[in-house]
Amino acid sequence: MKVLVTGGAGFIGSNLVDRLLAEGHQVVVVDNLSTGKRENLNPAARFYEMDIQDPQLAEVFARERPEVVNHHAAQMDVRRAVEDPVFDARVNVLGLINVLENCVRNQVRKVIFISSGGAVYGEPERLPADENHPIRPITPYGITKYTGEKYCYFYRVVHQLDYTVLRYGNVYGPRQDPHGEAGVVAIFLGTLARGETPTVFRYPDGEMERDYVFVGDVVEANLAALTRGSGAELNIGTGRGTSVSELLAAVQRTMGTDIEPRYGAARPGEIRQTYLSIERAERLLGWRPKTNLEQGLWETAEWFRQRAA
Repeated sequence: MKVLVTGGAGFIGSNLVDRLLAEGHQVVVVDNLSTGKRENLNPAARFYEMDIQDPQLAEVFARERPEVVNHHAAQMDVRRAVEDPVFDARVNVLGLINVLENCVRNQVRKVIFISSGGAVYGEPERLPADENHPIRPITPYGITKYTGEKYCYFYRVVHQLDYTVLRYGNVYGPRQDPHGEAGVVAIFLGTLARGETPTVFRYPDGEMERDYVFVGDVVEANLAALTRGSGAELNIGTGRGTSVSELLAAVQRTMGTDIEPRYGAARPGEIRQTYLSIERAERLLGWRPKTNLEQGLWETAEWFRQRAA
């Protein structure tokens, strides 16, 4: 099938594009390269350098006529969202509406919308957080992601545009940059590679804990969602939490280093502890993660080493 991937030059999107092409699909990429990188682009995909808010996006849809749209393009930096909520809303809400309007006009069958299990639930009242957990985002990023989910629902009810929402945990892996929800993995790898002192941010009553899921597993969930998970919101994670110190220790083992960290206070908008129930994704997508943290960090570190060389 023909799949249009917004944000297809980014960390997760480009890994997805490679896999879609390997599976024999036709792929169109729309990316404004604000955070995506030209070097991530697969030459076998047709590429349009364009913002998702651009009115000319209509010409891309009319020319390409995709069957499925995978919407990874987003403002995904939680700290920037706190500092500039207007920009966050323009990209994550108005940009999405532009995409959805073009889907309707061009008879797109389905949208796969990327949301955030790490942001929409806010500070969880129970763990692991399942999809029925109360929605209480504490950042503009979480608010706009949940708003995007509701727009997908509206377009399904009114325009019969099918969708699947994937609520990611903290995704890490090759091509990751230091920005976004799981940027700490890339930060630790880069800091330790330079022989510098890593910083662990924590609350007075304990460390932050996250659900770190490998990008290769996330890509497999997206492939499953091409034909499954109609009208569902699905957590994509591992079902277990990892503290920042545990993560740093695992990265240190991977890098063969033993540098004592410094400690700092958690930043505004940072959730103390969260990890995700993945039972619904197992049931509706037939998906579960296959890569443990040690293996995923090794593959990520290898990519960083090759890039440095």
